[in-house]
Amino acid sequence: MEKLRAFLRRKDIVFSAKRYGIDALGAMAQGLFCSLLVGTIVKTLGQQLGLEFLVQVGDFASSMSGAAMAVAIGYALKAPAMVLFSLATVGYAANALGSTTLSGGSGAGGPLAVLFIAIVAAECGKAVSKETKVDILVTPLVTILVGVGLSVWWAPAIGTAASAVGNFIQWATVLQPFWMGILVSVAVGMALTLPISSAAICAALKLTGLAGGAAVAGCCANMVGFAVLSFRENRWGGLVSQGLGTSMLQMPNILKNPRVWLPAILTSAITGPLATCVFHLEMNGPPVSAGMGTCGLVGQIGVLTGWVAPSAEAVSAGAAAISPTFFDYLGLVLISFVLPAFLCWAFGFLFRKLGWIKPGDLKLD
Repeated sequence: MEKLRAFLRRKDIVFSAKRYGIDALGAMAQGLFCSLLVGTIVKTLGQQLGLEFLVQVGDFASSMSGAAMAVAIGYALKAPAMVLFSLATVGYAANALGSTTLSGGSGAGGPLAVLFIAIVAAECGKAVSKETKVDILVTPLVTILVGVGLSVWWAPAIGTAASAVGNFIQWATVLQPFWMGILVSVAVGMALTLPISSAAICAALKLTGLAGGAAVAGCCANMVGFAVLSFRENRWGGLVSQGLGTSMLQMPNILKNPRVWLPAILTSAITGPLATCVFHLEMNGPPVSAGMGTCGLVGQIGVLTGWVAPSAEAVSAGAAAISPTFFDYLGLVLISFVLPAFLCWAFGFLFRKLGWIKPGDLKLD
């Protein structure tokens, strides 16, 4: 046993919640931001400006999300160069297969599959790295075979499990607008912050109309909410990276102190029904936009385009073009920016007074 412990120390293989649940998870969020989220922003911009080049750039960036996340995880685990480079293949396979279900349908567990599988593949690759004279063959072979093998074995099941979250959201949409607003807003907002794809869930469910509006509200509550809540720790850089990027950057801090998530969750529980019952906010643009929130303002652009030119999915659900009124614009601004910022700040102020959130709890690395 002591020999095994010495071997693991020498290879820097540390089995700990911090290494996997904080370091690896935080890095994965950055990889996702640098690929899928940036790609979606650029693609949306290209579509709105009629610039095909930007659309192509966005497609290329988004298609590499699995590889980017896996390499980021390997970097956080201090993987040697050969392991790190091999993880690109592992991430691509895990993300692709995690985006399917066991029945072959569309799944939403790509990022979650990448997290689990890339960790195992990276540690196996580290274990054999530089242990043989043919390291240039052994290390990439072990890393890729383990990673792709686990992707085939595990990823569809992870995709099925992640899609169960989508089924919950679909069930919530048939409820009355008030309860639907709460459930959809909270569920999609949490999915946005968790290492699963809220955008993929919304796309798979073709989430449009009032349900799409509630999803936008939940995503904004987490993104704008965390951006404002953590401003004293992260200043302007954190405001932009979370408010226009992703609240997933806070997952390592949530694992350390789950209470820091409560302000955003409570905010989404308020703005969701306000969106559905008061402002009747509908997201009739591309369904994927419902799960993007304020990331590059994709959610807001989806609402705006849905008003004047509803997507095919929205039209099939009975949507039609409208002439938006001042009340429509007011609702979009309040639900997307003003209310999430104020409510999350207010809840955060209370929880800081209670000692539930302490200085540094929301600091981004």
